[in-house]
Amino acid sequence: MPPRHSLPEALLATLSATRGRSDRLTHTEHLPARPARYSPWPDSIRPEIVAAAHDLGVEQPWTHQAEAMNLAKTGHSVVIATGTASGKSLGYLAPVLSDLLDGTEARNGRGATALYLAPTKALAADQRRRAAELAPPRVRAALYDGDTPPEEREWVRQYASYVLTNPDMLHRGILPAHARWSSFLKTLRYVVVDECHSYRGVFGSHVAQVLRRLRRICARYGSSPTFLLASATTADPAATARRLTGLATRAVTEDASPRGPMVFGLWEPPLTENVGEHGAPVRRTATAEAAHLLTDLVEQQTRTVVFVRSRRAAELVALQAQDQLGRPLADRVAAYRGGYLADERRALERALHTGRLLGLASTSALELGVDISGLDAVLMAGYPGTRASLWQQAGRAGREAQGALAVLIARDDPLDTYLVHHPEALFATPVEATVLDPDNPHVLAPHLCAAAAELPITDADLELFGPSTGPLLPVLEHRGLLRRRGGSWYWTRRERAADAVDLRGSGGSPVQIVEAPTGRLLGTVDAAAAHTTVHTGAVHLHQGRSYLVRELDLETSVALVEPADPPYTTAARDITSISVLSTDTSIDWGEGRLSFGSVEVVNQVVGYLRKRISTGEIMGETKLDLPPRTLRTRAVWWSVTEDQLLDAEIPPDQLPGAAHAAEHASIGLLPLFATCDRWDIGGVSVPLHPDTELPTVFVYDGHPGGAGFAERGFRRAVQWLTATREAIAACECERGCPSCVQSPKCGNGNDPLDKAAAVRLLDVLLAGAPAAGDGHADEEAGPVGDGTAAPAAPAAPAAPGGQGGQDESGGPEGPGEPGRAGEADSPGEPDGAPSAGGQAAAGGQASPDGQGPTGGPAGPEGQDRTGEPREPGTGGS
Repeated sequence: MPPRHSLPEALLATLSATRGRSDRLTHTEHLPARPARYSPWPDSIRPEIVAAAHDLGVEQPWTHQAEAMNLAKTGHSVVIATGTASGKSLGYLAPVLSDLLDGTEARNGRGATALYLAPTKALAADQRRRAAELAPPRVRAALYDGDTPPEEREWVRQYASYVLTNPDMLHRGILPAHARWSSFLKTLRYVVVDECHSYRGVFGSHVAQVLRRLRRICARYGSSPTFLLASATTADPAATARRLTGLATRAVTEDASPRGPMVFGLWEPPLTENVGEHGAPVRRTATAEAAHLLTDLVEQQTRTVVFVRSRRAAELVALQAQDQLGRPLADRVAAYRGGYLADERRALERALHTGRLLGLASTSALELGVDISGLDAVLMAGYPGTRASLWQQAGRAGREAQGALAVLIARDDPLDTYLVHHPEALFATPVEATVLDPDNPHVLAPHLCAAAAELPITDADLELFGPSTGPLLPVLEHRGLLRRRGGSWYWTRRERAADAVDLRGSGGSPVQIVEAPTGRLLGTVDAAAAHTTVHTGAVHLHQGRSYLVRELDLETSVALVEPADPPYTTAARDITSISVLSTDTSIDWGEGRLSFGSVEVVNQVVGYLRKRISTGEIMGETKLDLPPRTLRTRAVWWSVTEDQLLDAEIPPDQLPGAAHAAEHASIGLLPLFATCDRWDIGGVSVPLHPDTELPTVFVYDGHPGGAGFAERGFRRAVQWLTATREAIAACECERGCPSCVQSPKCGNGNDPLDKAAAVRLLDVLLAGAPAAGDGHADEEAGPVGDGTAAPAAPAAPAAPGGQGGQDESGGPEGPGEPGRAGEADSPGEPDGAPSAGGQAAAGGQASPDGQGPTGGPAGPEGQDRTGEPREPGTGGS
């Protein structure tokens, strides 16, 4: 039976009316239809391209497509920041392929070339197909990634005019070998950066420096390519594109594509009879709820995609729906994730295209780029981390201008709970800006080494690489990495400088995860992430299979694992101290104070908890003996006075629990204001900190040198902490639960926590906060301070000065599906770890909230507090 299209209002009414679900729908938003607006084809687009577009059913471009074409053809770098299914690809392909067609008339058939960069291999393959549909065969388009055979790579270098690759291959394969690419680079007309909103945080900062290196090499060969970027809707895309490329960029943001009406529901699963830590109530998991809703939609012949947070969750949702449906409908439900072979993924995409599949449970692998049309409904099992990703996923429904249904199902998490009860945060708030900091010295330093290995660095390059370059070069010379001769800096080592930079990680030697019975290599995780994720006794997940870590050997950088299916998950326990290295800026909030600057975090994993999967019950604790690690990074912190505590009626015995609860909730809510994930950041709350001499709560970036997230929290502190206060106060629990102040990362077992006192603490802090625009940091301004406070390179361990407190440690995650992009790209999987080695702080050590300075789970999946697996780096906690 073919799929049936139903009105989205009727679908949502049916879902909420059955099985006693009427109280789970917290809000319904009706988004009106939008008519299409067209423009004539620009005269500069070749007639062959126009004719091919006509054959594909495109009689005229939409207005925003024509605007982008005109800007590109006149040499302006441009970012197209419009919604899902708005035809961004045609906007940049038409001018690119027109110029490449012009280039085929040169003597060698390659008078013009173009480079396309995608965050995933699947997206690059899809774009090559689209290019082949629009351009005649004499425009030679070719993939160049880790799967390209050696014999094909030489052909690509010599003959391809349109090369589709990823930032990793540009960094490792093309730029270090630029002499072999000289004929391609000297005629490079365009660089296309697709899904550029996915380049954020440390990964985005690395990519920004790779693009600067590319511009420098192009100048060496006499070319100055125009950059064409495609992005989901974000705040100030022109500024983001400028930070990414270093070039002034024009933004095309008026979406002229048609859109059918959308009904968007916010859904909160019910409380269960189970209890978590300290008897806290626990809600049904978002994945279990999604499986039930998927079952009902498939029974109504409604073509539906469910977005989940991990590969294992995709398998579980599909399996549960199949069990509930029975045959023959069970055969029309499947899972889609990045770990499948390419042929398996393409077969699933075709089945969804044709309607043979009605239900698909997918990781973010389907979020980017793959053209899936005709969907009636999208279910999102948990907030995907950013509003940009939310609309990217929701836009998968209704891609043929028909009505569509989207439902966000809240996880048992402070941010998700806040959003389903504050719909204005989703529907009346601009999409957030993409956060990246290419001037981070920890990011910039290895790229300067790579650049020097490609071509000696001269004074003319200082402006290109940014203001941190001048102070960094002598540091790199002192470390014996660069040598100055005359007016140039040279790479001094025999090894390849580019190999020392992992674009998707933060440094550190990777630990190999080896299956002990077979010796098979399952993957790698950075050394710092290993402490919290593959310590001895940890439960490790790999492509949906469970393993127990038998031994972590840090000397040989190997974690030996063996297959197992334990009834529990593991959560690391650690202790943390924090000290202020420098304060860039401070703002008085009445008697309180808000500050931003550089800090040193010393963290040590001391044990782990075993938590029963079904209930979250603590089954036991095991001690560990692992060395401490030191992280120098950027932080935002706030302090209150004793008089304010008296006003808030918070006695000394309630202060640790109040600050600890406020810290947890503020970390959970920061992703609403910065494009981060709670696993990218950490926090420490201290009843009396020696550097501030006051009760202080810190929230810091879990990456060396910072990633821009704490800075965004400083800029938006009033809104951020107000939302934090509201999220805690609105929760229906009595003493705190995972929906408000309990954390999945709490190495202190979520103790002490005082929900009521946390509300009073935030009330007294916010009472002194300045009004918007009244002396507070401007959200759209440049970096706070001069940006030089962070150390130029991971320093030797310093004498600790910080005092420990309650902490939620954060940082990047281990290998698996990188960023929020979906599939891992060659030439390697991302590593997770940020921290340099160091010594533990003496004195009062923190009982942290659990993932160490590297945050979330490593490996393809990790476990969240409810036993649900989660996808590293997918944008939500």
